[in-house]
Amino acid sequence: MMRSLFLKIVGLSIVVIAELGLAQSLAAEQLSDIPPWLRPHVGPGEGQIAAIVLQRARTLYFEKVRKGAIKNPCYFAMDATRPAGFGRRFYVICEANQSFQALPSGHGVGSNLEGVPDFSNDLRCAKNFSNARNSNLTTGGPYVTAEIRTSFKGYYRASDGQLVPLMRSFLQFDGEGDTANARSRAIGGHPGVIVKAVCRMKAPESPYADDEGYVPFGELIEYGANRSNGCTSWPAADSEWILAMVQDNPTTLYVYPQSTDIVAVARAVKAGHSPARAGLYWNESCLKEIGFPNFWPSETLEPALMKYGE
Repeated sequence: MMRSLFLKIVGLSIVVIAELGLAQSLAAEQLSDIPPWLRPHVGPGEGQIAAIVLQRARTLYFEKVRKGAIKNPCYFAMDATRPAGFGRRFYVICEANQSFQALPSGHGVGSNLEGVPDFSNDLRCAKNFSNARNSNLTTGGPYVTAEIRTSFKGYYRASDGQLVPLMRSFLQFDGEGDTANARSRAIGGHPGVIVKAVCRMKAPESPYADDEGYVPFGELIEYGANRSNGCTSWPAADSEWILAMVQDNPTTLYVYPQSTDIVAVARAVKAGHSPARAGLYWNESCLKEIGFPNFWPSETLEPALMKYGE
């Protein structure tokens, strides 16, 4: 019996060592093509970027540069497996001048609707992802930034009592593959600020008044990098220079995880395996909170959402 137990322990140790060796070799391979100045920014720590996220973001960017689709010297990446709020998980990388910045950003809130499986996300960690319309969820994959549109969101009262119109800029994303419907979903980036608890206020003199002379009015809420309707939201101060960077000068954005990553991590967890040891990546802190992630394909979730709206 003791011999059998010993052999099992030895066998398990060999498997663990092999898995760790695989993970380490994959990490080394992912770092091999990264410029030396950028390597200290790669890792699991706060303000760092995971190797696989950087690798895919660089591949997307340089592919578009070679094709002449992009001339911007900087590119974006986002790791939606990391914590939201104050967690820095949106990356602005400018290799020409060796600049790396990590910023907060939000993820899709999802929904919990009667008669439909719960696909809502908590404030800190995202469990659910989808490219379905009206899902209010984030979709990982390749994007290219497009036009910027500025629109009126409503009036709010400033600290001095004056009525102020909120004009919010929105950076449209165009995607490929799972993200190809980004435009029809109105997926993009914008400052995390909104007028909430909106009511109708009579203001016929306002240029934003409707045909009856009313405008939306409410409380100004700055939610920064918290949950959104599936878009990427940034703190207002960061959004100003991010939008200026891509005004009439598009660049790439790679958002992790893609649907294949989500499915692979979920299968590994459900099978009792460590995703990291299997060569897969997910932020460990958030994975502990969510248990395992879900990807809801549009062909599965959209019909349920359309039926719910009938």
